[in-house]
Amino acid sequence: MALDAGSGPSHPVPMTGPSLAHRIRTEAHAIWFAVRDPRTPLLAKLVGVLVAAYALSPIDLIPDFIPVLGLVDDAIVIPLGVWLFEKLIPPALFAEHRARAEIETQRPVSWPGVLLILAIWIGVAWLIWSIVATSEYN
Repeated sequence: MALDAGSGPSHPVPMTGPSLAHRIRTEAHAIWFAVRDPRTPLLAKLVGVLVAAYALSPIDLIPDFIPVLGLVDDAIVIPLGVWLFEKLIPPALFAEHRARAEIETQRPVSWPGVLLILAIWIGVAWLIWSIVATSEYN
């Protein structure tokens, strides 16, 4: 049997299925849809808001630029939150929102939305810093 010249270490095998980042974004989006659904129980809504806010926020517990540790919080905290949320909501309801989220995540990223979130976080950080800085002199 002859070996194909195109197969080998110089030609990496393409990944199958969505990336972890895509799956996390889709799950967070599905949770966000479910939180806004009146059929979702109140406790699930509370957990869902926390999970979606954390997953969609550009601010992490451990910044992503820190090698390995920066991705650990996303790889552990968000899936645990999704798991807990799924336990609190009817499976058919979450499947409905997951399908809608999959369609929505195929759209391009909204850069004005990203800039708005960053501006809000910068504003909050500046407000906290100004309160702390002025309290040191009083």
